[in-house]
Amino acid sequence: MTLQLSLSRRDLLRGSLGFTLAANLPAITQANKTAITDVAGIKVGHFTDKRRPTGCTVILTEAGATAGVDVRGSAPGTRETDLLDPQNLVQQVHAIVLAGGSAFGLEAATGVVKFLEERDIGYNTGVAKVPIVPAAILYDLGVGDAKIRPSADAGYEACKNASDKQPAEGNVGAGAGATIGKLFGMNRAMKGGIGTASIRLPNSFTVGAIVAVNAVGDIFENGKLIAGARTLDGKKLMGTMPAILRGENPPPLLGGTNTTIGVVATDAKLTKAECQKIAQMAHDGFARTINPAHTMFDGDTIFALATGKVEKTANVTLLGALAAEAMAQAVVRAVKVAKGLPGLPSVSDL
Repeated sequence: MTLQLSLSRRDLLRGSLGFTLAANLPAITQANKTAITDVAGIKVGHFTDKRRPTGCTVILTEAGATAGVDVRGSAPGTRETDLLDPQNLVQQVHAIVLAGGSAFGLEAATGVVKFLEERDIGYNTGVAKVPIVPAAILYDLGVGDAKIRPSADAGYEACKNASDKQPAEGNVGAGAGATIGKLFGMNRAMKGGIGTASIRLPNSFTVGAIVAVNAVGDIFENGKLIAGARTLDGKKLMGTMPAILRGENPPPLLGGTNTTIGVVATDAKLTKAECQKIAQMAHDGFARTINPAHTMFDGDTIFALATGKVEKTANVTLLGALAAEAMAQAVVRAVKVAKGLPGLPSVSDL
């Protein structure tokens, strides 16, 4: 068995096995507490407004990072995603913002721009350096006072809190007001949150992920239902898809009242087109852990960052497969670490 695992690692590094064994890799190579900040050149900071709760999370790449994005949900709220198209001019970004507050939360990116400008970080236009800060939001206005949402000041504070250490998870930042399992209504939902994970190949690349899980669907770990819509008495998991297959009809939902948003990052040197491909593949992490995902009610969005700190030839297929695995782990951590709120139990509560 030991020999087989050793060969698997070696073949993965060569890229000859592609993503065939990627699902088995984390148990071999990574400890329980890993984070996107394990990727060189990445910092993470949260701002959490406990009055509601809501918040925002900033992923800082102050030295610049090549970026891509893939939007799969039908109700996205984003900023500067067109800029990340490989055919467009600007090659690097300086931060990514994930925020609650629905479209109001996009204002948090303004504070991040201010923070970076004060430090002379940005795209050099000759007369000014303009920080490039794409962003995505999730809908959490149904938890507490909808008038309280992340502002430019919140984004600025998240930057001040940013570090390359293990970031907090659960009810913080963009995950503070996140909820899951809402296809049968908020009264049967559970608490979501934010989670992070990374996978490091021996003597090679590191791939990390961070995600705020606010899905309409249920959450699964290795195919087992761990969180989501509850039974009418609220004491047990119902299983959304089995209930639908039994003929139970969900009530009408408003579009755009959910959304899972995240970032994957690697220390490899990649082009914008390669980052876009990795962002696409990372959505497989959503598909493995969220059911249903990418719905009409979600704005599911994943950004991909490449800091270029490791000067080796990168296998994009391998990195994309690892990004999907890291994202799947981050989704599971987000809901396992989250703490319940009144009427919104957590995994540990059930």
